[in-house]
Amino acid sequence: MNKASVTSFAVIKHTNANVKANNDLVAVEEPLEIIMEHGPRDKRVSERLAVTMRTPGNDLELVTGFLVAERIISTRDDVINIRHCQGQQQKFLGNTVKVQLHPQTPFDIKQNLRHFYINSSCGVCGRISVDSIMESCRPQSGSGPLISSEVIKSLPAVLLENQLVFNHTGGLHAACIFDGQGSAVWWREDVGRHNAVDKVLGAAFLSDCWPLDNYVLLVSGRVSFELVQKACRSGIRFMASIGAPSSLAVDLAKRADITLLGFVSEQRFNIYHGSNRVKARVSIL
Repeated sequence: MNKASVTSFAVIKHTNANVKANNDLVAVEEPLEIIMEHGPRDKRVSERLAVTMRTPGNDLELVTGFLVAERIISTRDDVINIRHCQGQQQKFLGNTVKVQLHPQTPFDIKQNLRHFYINSSCGVCGRISVDSIMESCRPQSGSGPLISSEVIKSLPAVLLENQLVFNHTGGLHAACIFDGQGSAVWWREDVGRHNAVDKVLGAAFLSDCWPLDNYVLLVSGRVSFELVQKACRSGIRFMASIGAPSSLAVDLAKRADITLLGFVSEQRFNIYHGSNRVKARVSIL
């Protein structure tokens, strides 16, 4: 089900020259409820897993990426079907997704339960216990891609070209997965940083390109611990951001041996870990 990702509001615009009434496009933010159907064929159970605030669009990819990042599913065979369904209230029409797990896919709602409301910009704070996400992230297999500094500095411009809703509203985060030559393969936008990453990971997962050890993940905002954790669980060995990483994000990147770059632009970038995967023409002093 397609829903608009932007809406128009009447505004009063103040400039140095004048004040006038006008219309302005704003990114849509609506709740998405995730319902899990699981259990043996003769004893199926449906339970609410979470509600997240997101920008409508690519909802099935968002839910898929979320489930993969939470390690609820690991292969496409774990899911029989995933679809939009009508919620109990009119306001949830098109804002509810039901996931039908395979009867042999294990699922324990108590181990995966989140609060009914998850802030779209902070996935960690929705967890019942922060300790439950502080699990070790082992170094990934494979060496990962080797990317030139010229390609790295070209990535933000490619991402911006594909941020269609952001270009109209200025109000969305974005995530993009590139191949080793700097070509954008999948890109998604959302009002939440975590949702944008879940959407793009879900797109890759549903395209049967998994794991993503030979790809580069670029995000538009700051890098938090949980975004690196999502990258780790998808096999990503090379992650970059236009913004800054947190200290915990750097710690986890080192623990998982993920190349982590920050402040990527046409002129510069910082390497916080994994310089061996960056081909640079200049020597490191």
